[in-house]
Amino acid sequence: MAEAKRTKVDEPNLERLLGLESSKIGFYSEVKQKINELEAANLELRIKTGELQAVFDAISDSVVIYDHRGCVQHRNRVSPHLFPTETTIGSCCKSLFHPDRDQAPESCPVELALAGQDSQISFSLADRIGNNRYFDVTATPIEDANEETRALVFIRNVTDKRLNELQLLQAEKLSSIGLLAAGVAHEINNPLTSVAGYSEALLRRFRDNEALTSDPRLQDFKKYLEVIIRESYRCKGIIDSLLSFSRKSEGAVGLVDINEILGEVLELVRHRARNERIEIRELFKADLPMVKGDASGLRQVFLNLTMNALQSIEGPGNIEIATVEHDDRTVSATISDSGCGIAPAMLEHIWDPFFTTKEVGKGIGLGLSVTYNIIKMHGGKVFVESRHGEGSKFTVRLPICQP
Repeated sequence: MAEAKRTKVDEPNLERLLGLESSKIGFYSEVKQKINELEAANLELRIKTGELQAVFDAISDSVVIYDHRGCVQHRNRVSPHLFPTETTIGSCCKSLFHPDRDQAPESCPVELALAGQDSQISFSLADRIGNNRYFDVTATPIEDANEETRALVFIRNVTDKRLNELQLLQAEKLSSIGLLAAGVAHEINNPLTSVAGYSEALLRRFRDNEALTSDPRLQDFKKYLEVIIRESYRCKGIIDSLLSFSRKSEGAVGLVDINEILGEVLELVRHRARNERIEIRELFKADLPMVKGDASGLRQVFLNLTMNALQSIEGPGNIEIATVEHDDRTVSATISDSGCGIAPAMLEHIWDPFFTTKEVGKGIGLGLSVTYNIIKMHGGKVFVESRHGEGSKFTVRLPICQP
């Protein structure tokens, strides 16, 4: 009996021995291998797609891809938060960039990109309560293999940045007006001092000279001089208050008398109250403890609140300004008015910059925002109570200076 030999058979020899090279079984094997390769490629493609989608969604700007017809094809997760309806899949670029026109080939970033042009624009859009939001847009064409151009659009919300720029611009304007007012007030103050001084001198001479006092032709002389002196000093007080307001705040912190600050504010606004038949009641607590703060900033706070109270009243009305000392080592100043009040839906927005219910030209909506920030910097709080049609009450509460 012949001895059996052990032969090493590798994979190619095995396929040849089994006849797989020339049979259908070999064909099926190749097909199976191709299928395995396609499944591996498909898996890798899904992984890459997931990675790209993650990057797409991680971008903090709104990213929208428009097809060759100008309709939304894809969008990332930020887009629905900024534009819930304008960027739904299939929406036309018209709904976001030019709702009042069917086409805007010269200004629409999508239409410019579909025409093969890169573009950068800025636009604003009002939200549901009427506040403007500001956006910067960058659009780039995407050239497809089938020669149908699409548009890749990045939209960045720059509302906070733009509002800060506008606030700085407004502050610069107010600063310029303050400097101008300070110059005018200074020029008026000097001749007014002369008028008051010479009037006092004439009144002294009149009182000291019996011949003048007994002259019937001059019987009203004394009364006229007293009126001139009184009104001159009243004007001088207003000018001194105006100079105090226009003086640049150096952020210096010192002891501040809230009653005194309110008195300076009333000197500035009292004439307007008289003209509009608005009565101002002062309920200042005597010996009110001092607070530690920036006098210039606090003047601005109480001027803003008092002016708002005046502007809220149409026709005759009342304003009450009261100061109180509290047991928790704080003092408060309350400004109440009988004006139009604030609607409940608006109350939560009154501290927002550029939010205003006033007519165009009567306010830009910065006063209460500035007020809130100043009081916050002083470690205080500001509260508001208001009933629409019945008036408002603003209360500023500040800590007493510790001995």
